[in-house]
Formats: sequence, structure tokens, C-alpha cells
Amino acid sequence: MSYVSERQHRRLAANVAGSFYVNSACIDCDTCRQLAPDVFREAGGYSAVAKQPGSDSERRQALQALLSCPTNAIVCEEKSGTAEVMEDFPLRLDEGLYYCGFTSPKSYGGSSYLLLRPDGNWLIDAPRYVPHLVRRFEQMGGVGTIFLTHRDDVADAQLYAERFGAKRIIHALERSAQPEAEHFIEGVADVQWDADTKIIVVPGHTRGSMVLLYRSRYLFTGDHLAWDRERGMLTAFDDFCWYSWEEQGKSMERLAAETFEWVLPGHGKRVHLTADAMNRAMRRLVEEMRSGA
Repeated sequence: MSYVSERQHRRLAANVAGSFYVNSACIDCDTCRQLAPDVFREAGGYSAVAKQPGSDSERRQALQALLSCPTNAIVCEEKSGTAEVMEDFPLRLDEGLYYCGFTSPKSYGGSSYLLLRPDGNWLIDAPRYVPHLVRRFEQMGGVGTIFLTHRDDVADAQLYAERFGAKRIIHALERSAQPEAEHFIEGVADVQWDADTKIIVVPGHTRGSMVLLYRSRYLFTGDHLAWDRERGMLTAFDDFCWYSWEEQGKSMERLAAETFEWVLPGHGKRVHLTADAMNRAMRRLVEEMRSGA
């Protein structure tokens, strides 16, 4: 997928005046609103600058969003500091857990994560292939395994696999997205990959969607599950369900029996709650899906 140059896109009228703005290349992927929620907002199917950065931290977050935007739709007329902010990525979320940034138009701006592990690091879904991330991944111990939640968010997984000699895991029903992957998960049964890692097959968004549970703490959910910032609750995306909403509901019921504290989605907002609060939020979502609300 290619995009025309920045000069061929118009500045969106919804932006407030100032050096930061969003242009018409925006695909409303939500990346900028996740990284800099005080600066960017949703505006009629696009993102727009609701408030110019008023502090150093807000400016840094806005530049992180600029670097992570999959279509280069964020413009800053005063670009000083971009090189320094680039060094923030991968962005630390927790001990051994990082958000990669540099989202790809191939995955519609889907988030990807790096999980540091003593037996080899895991990349969950994939970002754009950029020299900066390659260098930083090298410094952090490389990538041994690439877990792909489903066909939509593979982005440049093959390039990272080739660069690091990493083994890719994807469901057999999603094989067409990575036909040369090293491991294909079959069927719908859970796979206890090792003592710390469980692969849970969750048909719904696609037939072969999977989530990854690590140490009963981190749940990497692809497009199966995310946090709704407006309603303050977990959510699933019925308007972006490509296979079966009914099956996604059944998958959610199975997932509600698991213990985890983090939801780390490909699309949508990530969230960290206590295990008890997360369980309550899961049960609330299951009931909502059952009732058709």
C-alpha cells in the first residue's frame, strides 16, 4: 500500500491552530489518541489536534505519535526533538514489556509489542520494518519468536523473521498471511507453549484469531479484545468482525475464565487493572455480548 506525499494532503479543518496538525492521509487508526490523548481527538472519522502541546511531556507524546503514525498524517512544522524522541522506542510499558510504535499501514496502524524473555525475546504482531527498531531490538537481545494474532496484523513480520532468524507462530487458518511461517496452530484447543506461555484460540474476528497469555499477567489480544476509553470498560468490535460475532462471544466466555492483568490489543486502547477488576470487566463484557447490548 502506498500513500501520496505530504504536500498532496490537506490540513484537516478540525485541527486547532498551531504547529502540530493532522492531514487527510489519516486513517483514524487511533494510534495518536493512545499515545497523546491530551493532544489528539477523534473528529468525524479522522484524528485531529484538539490542543497544541502545552508542556514538554505533551510535546514528547505528540512527537511519539508523529513517529508511530502509519500514514505520516501527523505534521509538526517545528520538528526539533524528533531524533531524541525516536530513542524512546520501543516504549517501556512494564518490566520487560515494550510497545514498538512505528505502526504499519499494512496492519491499519495495529500495535505490536516486544516481550523480553530469558529464553529469547518475543515480538507480538509486527511494526514497520525500520532501521531504528532493528538496532534497538539488537541491543535488547534480538527476536527469537514472532507471535501473530491473526492475518490482519502481520505487517513486516517476514522481514523481522529473516533479519533475526525468528520463528513465526500463526494459526493454520491464517496461513495465507504468512505461508512460510515456522509454526502453525491447528484447531481450537489451548496450547500450553511452555510453563509461562499459553496460546488461546479465539475464533470470531477471524476464524484463526489467537491471543497470547504470558505468566497469567499479560494478555496480547490482537483485534479480539480492547478497552473502551469512552465507556470505561472492555469491548469487542462488532463492526470489525470478519468471521462470526456469535463465535467471538463464545470465545470471550472461554477467555473470561483466565487470569490476567493487562489487555494489550492490536487495535484499541490497552489497559492495566488488578486481576480481580479485570475479571469483573470480562464478566461484564460477556454479559453485554450475550444480551446483544
